[in-house]
Amino acid sequence: MPLSKVIPCGWTLPEVEKFDALLVGSANAFRHGGEKLEALTHLPVLAVGQATAQAARDSGFKVARSGVGGLQSILDQSAGEFQKLLRLSGEEHVPLCPPDNVQITDRIVYRIGTVDLSEEFADELSMGALVLLHSAAAADHFSSECNRLGVNREKVSLCALGPRILEPVGEGWQDARAAANPNENDLLALAIQMCQG
Repeated sequence: MPLSKVIPCGWTLPEVEKFDALLVGSANAFRHGGEKLEALTHLPVLAVGQATAQAARDSGFKVARSGVGGLQSILDQSAGEFQKLLRLSGEEHVPLCPPDNVQITDRIVYRIGTVDLSEEFADELSMGALVLLHSAAAADHFSSECNRLGVNREKVSLCALGPRILEPVGEGWQDARAAANPNENDLLALAIQMCQG
């Protein structure tokens, strides 16, 4: 059961000729950015990871760089090559510290809305479950929903895309681990390992 849903936001397209690249931290920017993205396809993309890079390619963009260590590392690596970046992101996003020679203009193109858990699903969780968490906001919402519905945390294991995601969940879970690298393959490998005991 998903804990969230992506909601496109109305956003203003800036003067595109002012930018030399796009900085993107989620594939959701391409999936939910809307028709305005078409005016940006000439700009190379600096993508946070492989899933975001693939979403960019699928949307007609060329990817200049993708990484595994978060947007800040991509930003630092690209400072000599790109100085005027348009960042397409969600309403909740990681703050960045651009190098002195780099200017970033932000556009919020989507937001994440929460989905309440049903009592039936809470009962299933209390029988034992492994939950995959992709964001700190989703983790916080899941923890709150478990509290609201009285889910027995000792029966629930958490598998997160990265260690920062586990920070808001608190203690008392059967197990809580983060993937070695923030990508789907490592997350699923960890989930399999946790299921096998």
